[in-house]
Amino acid sequence: MTLTHLLAILRPALACLLAIAVPAAAQAPATPAAAQDEKITVNFVNADIQSVIKTVGQHTGRNFILDPRVTGTVNIVSDRPVSKDMLYELLLSTLRVQGYAAVESNGFVKIVPEAEAKTSAAPLAGDVRRGPGDRVVTQVFILQNENAVQLVPVLRPLVTANNFIAAYPNNNAIVIVDYASNVQRIQRIIESVDRPASGDVQIVKLQNASAIDIAQMLQRVVPETTPPANAPGTVPKAAVAVDSRTNSLIVRAESAQLMNRIKALALGLDTPGAGNNNIYTVFLRNAEAVRIADTLRGLLSGSESSRTTTTTTTPAGQTATQTTASTTTGNAAAAVASTPAPSSIIQAYPPTNSIIITASEPVYRGLRTVIDSLDQRRHQVYVEALIVEVSTGLAAEFGVQWNAGRNIGDGQTLFGGTNFGTIPGQNIIGAALDPRNLGTGLNLGIIRGTLTIPGTDIQVANLQLLARALEGDSGANVLSTPNVLTLDNEEAKIVVGQNVPFITGSYTPTSTSATNPFQTIERKDIGLTLRVTPQVSEAGAVKLKIFQEVSSVTRDKALVQSADIITNKRALESTVLVDDGQIVVLGGLIQDDQQAQVDKVPVLGDLPYLGNLFKYESRNRRRTNLMVFLRPVILKDEKAAASITADRYEYIRNIQGGMKLPRNPVLPETNVKPLPPLEEQRRKPLGMQ
Repeated sequence: MTLTHLLAILRPALACLLAIAVPAAAQAPATPAAAQDEKITVNFVNADIQSVIKTVGQHTGRNFILDPRVTGTVNIVSDRPVSKDMLYELLLSTLRVQGYAAVESNGFVKIVPEAEAKTSAAPLAGDVRRGPGDRVVTQVFILQNENAVQLVPVLRPLVTANNFIAAYPNNNAIVIVDYASNVQRIQRIIESVDRPASGDVQIVKLQNASAIDIAQMLQRVVPETTPPANAPGTVPKAAVAVDSRTNSLIVRAESAQLMNRIKALALGLDTPGAGNNNIYTVFLRNAEAVRIADTLRGLLSGSESSRTTTTTTTPAGQTATQTTASTTTGNAAAAVASTPAPSSIIQAYPPTNSIIITASEPVYRGLRTVIDSLDQRRHQVYVEALIVEVSTGLAAEFGVQWNAGRNIGDGQTLFGGTNFGTIPGQNIIGAALDPRNLGTGLNLGIIRGTLTIPGTDIQVANLQLLARALEGDSGANVLSTPNVLTLDNEEAKIVVGQNVPFITGSYTPTSTSATNPFQTIERKDIGLTLRVTPQVSEAGAVKLKIFQEVSSVTRDKALVQSADIITNKRALESTVLVDDGQIVVLGGLIQDDQQAQVDKVPVLGDLPYLGNLFKYESRNRRRTNLMVFLRPVILKDEKAAASITADRYEYIRNIQGGMKLPRNPVLPETNVKPLPPLEEQRRKPLGMQ
């Protein structure tokens, strides 16, 4: 081994031994005060990191636990003597540069790779100012004003890459595991950000103008009162609310300059009316001007103790009511209690849905408050009805009829037999007159020549035997789902069906006169009719006044023939209370009708087996199951209406997509192109494809 190799091996140890230079005064026995002020000069050059940690532990009295992965060399140079505490801080900074971290716990210090420090038992830094430095600590910040989830993305770039930051939404807290010095810096940032909103709230009391009118004007001219278009959902920089009771504005602004600007605008507009003779125009957004005007006239008339009402007619044909009163009640009365109320005129102008009011400013402010309370967007109700009718029918007939006739001369005919049933085509007499009138089913007969009806020249078939057998099975499943959309407290009606004529009378002359025969016909709607009036309560329930009718022309041949058309009718009229979006059953019918009829010859019809040749039996059974269901859906805003419209639109598109006809090389193509997507349909005329 050469001298060069020996020096390379001993250099780290010699560096640790020679790097600590203790002053001469410190080598003598020292007092406790002198030991406290002991200074150390360090000079580690390419020293082994484990040897350096061991040396620092000997001089600072700290116990270190080293991870096996903590290896390498370090350089620590100090030109001046440093204290023991500073020596420890120098070691922590050196470890951080090398990619290691110190975690203090239970009287000892663990040296681990920086990436694993966040999973170690880092101490909670209750006060990071007490021990700043490059030690790893855990800090929990409870935010009082800001949102922790929104603040974490802002703070994440400030945390060391290998350390940890997260938000706990339940108590609006942020948890950070990082070096103490960095946690202290983040704490100062959080304290600067987590402050109450700088917006100030003030009350601006108005003396002349209506607070509602001023608030609407400020919201139109101050852009800070609306959220930015590129950031929907954010809180605007300013907000203006109205307190109608005190005719005041409640203003919130983020800065004093913005607050002063809004106050200056409001107070500048709060001046007596100039040159308008106390005539005001109020444009309504939702309510009808005619109804609001009638309500206001009734309000003024009903609140006055003594009044004089004058009705005038304008050149346009409209009416105006002028009311003169000595005392009033409500907000208007408080302002004019000392003087009689001047004349007030309230006139509706339907073309622009506006109201023209002639009144004093105190009276107008009271009326303006009422108008703003009534001029609200009304709820809409989408009513879905489900009508299900399932009916089945079973009919059976079997019988044998006998008949015999013989011409015995001198215009006399011998005749006898059995005849059952009165429906044409069912009895043997009708079949003898014209076999083409036989009813449906199996008909077997024996015809032997013809017979002449006595006293006439009419000849009929000599039908001596007629056996009939019939069995019919019918079923119907009718499903109707009428839907209708209407405003709250407004009746809606939908009719889907046919207009069928019914004969109500006729006239046929008995003699040859100039009077022409005629018939009177009345047309009635046959089909489905739904009439509903919804009323939405504040609790979210819907009161429904309902009339529903389903009618149809009967196709049941088992029914006895009538003189005119027979119609089936299912009608329901009720008032129910239903929760929003819930399905309720309105009513129904469960009917089971069984009929049986046996016609037979006495004695002969009761014989075993042979009796079937002398009787006619028919059975009929009909079962009907009908149920009516209903579901109202409250549409509180335009988003709800758009959502249900899109759902119904896509439903129709899917039905169209499933009705394509197969291609035929001979017949022309008749498939209709389905409706385009709703977003595309909105950009073109409705119905265009």
